[in-house]
Amino acid sequence: MLSLDALRAKVENQKTLIPSLYGDIDFSMTPERFTDDISDTSLLPADFARRYRAGILADSERVERARLYTLLGDNVADAYAALAPQYGMRKLINMLKQACDEGVEQVEDAPQELVNFIREMEHVPDWVDMDLVRQGARISRTVMATLSPFAIRGAFIATFMNKYSGLPMALTGALSGQSAVQRVNETASFFTTAALPGALERYGQGFKAAAMVRLMHSMVRFNILKRSKVWDVAVYGIPIPQVDQMPAGTIPAFLAAFNTVRKGKKTFGPADRAVAELCRYQSYLLGLPEDLLPADPQGIFDVMITYSGTLRDGYDDATCGELVRATMSAYRPKDKSLRSRIFNTAERGFARVFFTRTFLRGESRSRASLMGVEPGLFDYAMFAASSLYILPQMQAHAWLRRIPVANEIADAFLIRKLNRMLVEYGHAEYVTDASHYREHQQSSSSPARKTA
Repeated sequence: MLSLDALRAKVENQKTLIPSLYGDIDFSMTPERFTDDISDTSLLPADFARRYRAGILADSERVERARLYTLLGDNVADAYAALAPQYGMRKLINMLKQACDEGVEQVEDAPQELVNFIREMEHVPDWVDMDLVRQGARISRTVMATLSPFAIRGAFIATFMNKYSGLPMALTGALSGQSAVQRVNETASFFTTAALPGALERYGQGFKAAAMVRLMHSMVRFNILKRSKVWDVAVYGIPIPQVDQMPAGTIPAFLAAFNTVRKGKKTFGPADRAVAELCRYQSYLLGLPEDLLPADPQGIFDVMITYSGTLRDGYDDATCGELVRATMSAYRPKDKSLRSRIFNTAERGFARVFFTRTFLRGESRSRASLMGVEPGLFDYAMFAASSLYILPQMQAHAWLRRIPVANEIADAFLIRKLNRMLVEYGHAEYVTDASHYREHQQSSSSPARKTA
């Protein structure tokens, strides 16, 4: 773990490394989105806040570390994205794709920023156990093939619960109409790909997808910081700081950690440990530092509640509500066959219940209603029916994993199914088009003050 002084220097050094992007930002400030005041309401669910928030805020080093990560972008991907005025975004994308597919040595006149980007991703840190990563991918194939198609929409909208972290997506205009489907399916595609054999190896498709996701996020940072008249660093901090990507990348690890801590245990079981290691490595490929990716259950739990406990609660219907409603109303399947329409109806009902149970713990129904995701009787019926379809498959595959020969046959079946699902999700572009950005009308609670 970096010392506080080293982390502070890393944050401040962004001005020196990428002056065209960060040169005007005062990294000594604390953005409005961050709160260490016990009287402020945070994103932490009410029951967790009552039990844990005072302890979080009493640890000054823990709080300062969380504040600094709120101001940290992705140095290597940001430096590469900052070349956009010189190369153009399309050229940057094409060079990155070639570097992933053929090696950066094959990219003619590759800029040093691209070399640095690829070299960092190629480096496997000594705190990662790749054997466990492969084992975690194998175990995760069951979840990705059975539960994920129904839960991904609910997990995706969890990232829109807060206006401070959700505004970048709103500004891109990427979640209106059918573009919402594209973003949900791109997210599903990345995590599905990561579960396939060898996908996260150097020339695997998961490695390439991670690189593309990082560049997309850096493009969003670049476009917002340099072109938006709405974004206010004093209010929102850095667009998509690395810490904002942690919840989505580590959901399986956090859920396993929460269950382990709740039972009073200090270590994971073998399966949960392997899945947690997969989450750590795929998150590392997405640019997250080791500090945000602990391996033990208590560490994972602590990092997540510290993040939620210091992110100021802020629901803006024009930001959060619009994103949630567009995502929930989107029709995901590629065709309108009867089977596809039934799936879309069942999946949407499942997503509402999954989201409220998993991410609105202890919250009143008014929050779910305000967001437009309060489940009704029909949604609960769809959740129950879908669970009767999902759970027996998961249990059967868990049982088959223990049987020699049968486990190989079952795994081959899952791999074929995941590949069919990837076809259904469609080709993931992982790009953002600045010409489609829009200036978002903010609520009166946080007037825009442009500072970068």
